[in-house]
Amino acid sequence: MKHLAILGSTGSIGQSTLSIVEQFPERYSVATLAAGRNIDQAFQQAVRWRPRLISLATEELAGQLDARLRQAGVTGVEVAHGSQGVVACSTHKDADFVVSAIVGVAGLEATHAAILAGKPVGLANKECMVAAGEILTAAARERNVPILPIDSEHNAVHQCLRVGAHSEVKFIWLTASGGPFRQLPLDQFAAITPAQALKHPTWVMGRRITIDSATMLNKGLEVIEACRLFNVPPSQVRVTIHPQSTVHSLVEYVDGSILAQISVTDMRLPILYALAYPERPASSLNFDLAALRHLDFEQPDLVRFPCLRLAFEAAEKGGAHAIALNAADEVAVQAFLDGRIPFLGIPRTIEGVLAATPEAHPATIAEVLASDKQAREQARALLA
Repeated sequence: MKHLAILGSTGSIGQSTLSIVEQFPERYSVATLAAGRNIDQAFQQAVRWRPRLISLATEELAGQLDARLRQAGVTGVEVAHGSQGVVACSTHKDADFVVSAIVGVAGLEATHAAILAGKPVGLANKECMVAAGEILTAAARERNVPILPIDSEHNAVHQCLRVGAHSEVKFIWLTASGGPFRQLPLDQFAAITPAQALKHPTWVMGRRITIDSATMLNKGLEVIEACRLFNVPPSQVRVTIHPQSTVHSLVEYVDGSILAQISVTDMRLPILYALAYPERPASSLNFDLAALRHLDFEQPDLVRFPCLRLAFEAAEKGGAHAIALNAADEVAVQAFLDGRIPFLGIPRTIEGVLAATPEAHPATIAEVLASDKQAREQARALLA
């Protein structure tokens, strides 16, 4: 029985993880939940799963939840708040596996703390690995703690790498759907609206990651994440557009063999893989081979998707540039969603911040967060 700490329990990954717990009650239980700002859903989850500890974003929300639980007669659930509450969830003595699914660098401290506490991590938060991948992987190696990717692409790579040695890998191929604007004429990009950008053709995801998919910055972050997770340079990571999204990633070996991981487009499968590793429990997630009758692969257009070019440049420099890439994008995407900048303002903002970022390699989480804060301030200054 694995007792889970789920960071980001009210998000799509958190909810999918809870559905896995429901499907496999003999394998998994809930130890702690970090629920953010969604107090109604946090209340429902606390009543349903009775975690030892649940954390909300603010002290006010935590107080409201605590009162509602007492009114409902729910006992034995401790309520915490803020970043300290999330760290308490990730390091709780009863948690023996941590699902890190808080969007952005907000989950970084808790993920690092979990690794330092010797807890295996299922990582669905690519921003943590982009901003502090060197620190997290070094800590994991020192403590012999596995970091198991939940992102569908990196999860697929992890599966493909199980059959070959690291020295035998020629390229890691990350697939991308191409988002909603893969074939949109370039002269129409200036008029793209948030509503259009939020209509992803394949996946149902959160707002920021859906916009990142439309700009392909999401795939750029995944390139950096792949370099950190699998200890390869950016030159060994390639991106291919695959609109059908049935092949989640591929690994090309030096002898010419290419292994692909194929499955349904359902995040429950990579979550289950990470939770059960190295086992493969039977599930109801079946794939229809008829879906393979037509497969397209094409090179991404870096003129159409300048964010992907910027990500490869940041991957080569690493350190502060990778941090700035993620931070500037988060600020720019929110500005686009708020209607303050056009769609093309996202890559312009990122490029401006990267140009102003000095080369540096933060050695601690505190330094990473300081670099992240500085990049966000630069992005806001540019937008102003």
